[in-house]
Amino acid sequence: MLKKVRILIVGFGVIGRGVARSISEKREFINGKYGIDFELVGIGEREGSIVCEKGIDPMEACMLKSLNEHPHWKEGAKAIDIIKGVDADIVIEATPTNIDTGEPGMSHMMAAFETKKHVVTSNKGPLTVAYTRLKKAAEENDIKFMFEASVGGAMPVLNMVRGTLQANEILGIEGILNGTCNYILTRMMTEGLPYEHVLSEAQELGIAESDPTYDVEGIDTACKLVILANSIFDMDISYKDVSVTGITNITSEALKLAYDDGYVIKLVGEIQNNNKPAVAPHLVPKDHPLAVGGTLNIISIRTDLAGEITVTGKGAGAVETSSSILSDLISIANEIP
Repeated sequence: MLKKVRILIVGFGVIGRGVARSISEKREFINGKYGIDFELVGIGEREGSIVCEKGIDPMEACMLKSLNEHPHWKEGAKAIDIIKGVDADIVIEATPTNIDTGEPGMSHMMAAFETKKHVVTSNKGPLTVAYTRLKKAAEENDIKFMFEASVGGAMPVLNMVRGTLQANEILGIEGILNGTCNYILTRMMTEGLPYEHVLSEAQELGIAESDPTYDVEGIDTACKLVILANSIFDMDISYKDVSVTGITNITSEALKLAYDDGYVIKLVGEIQNNNKPAVAPHLVPKDHPLAVGGTLNIISIRTDLAGEITVTGKGAGAVETSSSILSDLISIANEIP
């Protein structure tokens, strides 16, 4: 007999739609392997929400140009209202990242905890601004709070540390955690092109945002380091505690000189136990595991027993991020009576 698990998706942009599509496409697989049936009962957006206690077809919602075309659309029904008012087990919070206040994701997560709903999120903002407060609220309400997708897209980092590596002391972490920066540096090096040219190309391809500041100035990588520092090293820090240098001043000439000497330049985020996290361009030997190209991300975890564990993969994208979100959903659903 299938276990029905009722879910809400809050934020229906690239990630929210990707999750809904993946839930639809993987339904039979999850039904058969885990005996779980995820039933989408609400989708919350800024202008209104879709609510249907009998279930919403996730693929049908994905196919709509605008959610207000759906027969169960409720104009003006805010996401926080459906979190508080709709009977559901898990809230998937997928609104855009805001590292200044964490809103609206912060309020959405707190409302979910207060109404005894588990939370799965890809949203770095609230975790960067108020991780300790969120963790405490979840614990006080005996609620699961999972955010694997917030750090490495499809790469299993947090769950690997909590699970497979749980007998290990984590001594340090370093990695390339932003695919946009890695793409730009790779193209500049291989083609000898200037930064502005490659950035424009990346924007045309959809690899870089129209405003690339968040990526190229190292902010995105720093936010991910904050999440790692707080959740793995119990540091209780915020973005302002990270030393951050981006890639905007790197030239193709510098990349060539480094390459001729046997190195590549990569934007590396690193954190050692009890030390201040830092993001900065590093010289990396060409044969080093961190010398990955293109949009790939990579993270290396140094441990006392297992040695160094390295994971590489796609750190962004709707489908890839959905992999981590679905993993967290299944973990929580398995513990729901």
